[in-house]
Amino acid sequence: MTDPYDDAAPALRDVKSRIRKGIEQEGDALLDLSRRIHGHPETAFDEHRAAAWCAELLGARGFAVTAPVYGLDTAFEATAGSGPLTVAVVCEYDALPDLGHACGHNLIAAAGVGAALGLAPLADELGLCVRVLGTPAEERGAGKALMLREGAFDGVDAAMMVHPCPFEVADFRSFALGTLSVTYTGRSAHPSLNPHEGRNAADALTVAQVAIGLLRHQLPPQWRVHGITTEAGSSPNAIPDRTRAEYELRALAAEDLTELRDRVEACFRAGALATGCEVTLERPEPDYLDFRGDPELIRLWTANARALGRPEPVERTPFACTDMGNVSHAVPAIHPVLDISGGACGPHEAAFAEAALSPAAERALLDGATAMAWTAADLAGARRDGERTA
Repeated sequence: MTDPYDDAAPALRDVKSRIRKGIEQEGDALLDLSRRIHGHPETAFDEHRAAAWCAELLGARGFAVTAPVYGLDTAFEATAGSGPLTVAVVCEYDALPDLGHACGHNLIAAAGVGAALGLAPLADELGLCVRVLGTPAEERGAGKALMLREGAFDGVDAAMMVHPCPFEVADFRSFALGTLSVTYTGRSAHPSLNPHEGRNAADALTVAQVAIGLLRHQLPPQWRVHGITTEAGSSPNAIPDRTRAEYELRALAAEDLTELRDRVEACFRAGALATGCEVTLERPEPDYLDFRGDPELIRLWTANARALGRPEPVERTPFACTDMGNVSHAVPAIHPVLDISGGACGPHEAAFAEAALSPAAERALLDGATAMAWTAADLAGARRDGERTA
């Protein structure tokens, strides 16, 4: 491991040393928090225990905690310091249905709390206001987008979080994601007695799926359309009068998502037109925008992660979606990913839930907390130096 303070001014070296020691002293509490969240997985908007455990630890360390907040029962806000520079540290803690913490959000929550605990004793000295935001429903529901609309990130100068992964990336990039709920309503009839009086809702969905399959040949390479049928009749001896499907649409940028949605919705309308059914198209949650990292924050993070001995970051094209993308369109943000599995397994696999409790994962938790706190300290120092020379 290199000396993490070689390139820092003496005062900043001292600050970073104190931050690191503070996080190390909280290590047992942070690991316990991660393990408890992992052992009690809660899905979107139902993360009552996880949110409470994070908020309780912050409150016990002197943070001013408000919960619930921003219109969501499992969201919280905790603040420390009164400086002019506001840094938001983001905690996710929702789990996946049936897979538990196979995306490692237990680590995200604990790392965010750890970064905040490391910064809090030095916040006023650094000129910082540390705002911890507990954000529910990242996997489904776009909790951050909802909180952004309600003002959770108002006045924030920089927002940050870390995410476990099978590789190390500093300049994280994501797809824009839109969701679509489709319902066809037809008319039931007996398939041999009076089929001519029926309007087959299952056929309507089949027509749409064929149209989407053909459309894929004309889409740009990194645009994605995928979905599942959730209802398609209950008996083969009755023409289905109702079908339902859930689809996701992904594009490289939010601007592309509008065009993709228009083309896919036309396919679903074609199914209705061909079969004489009615179709209802709904958006069950806000769009997830593509993540756009702030270059200066990425540079600071990369130097700090390197100083901690983290693996060299790789460059990756977009490979996931996150509602942190919505935040990055509003305020400068970073979303680095930390390797916890060495490529052996990836998020949303059962094996990744096991990896989220491994020694490598817990090292990443503490490294992520430290590197985020150091990055905030660097940003505060740069802002202060800039004001002095202005």
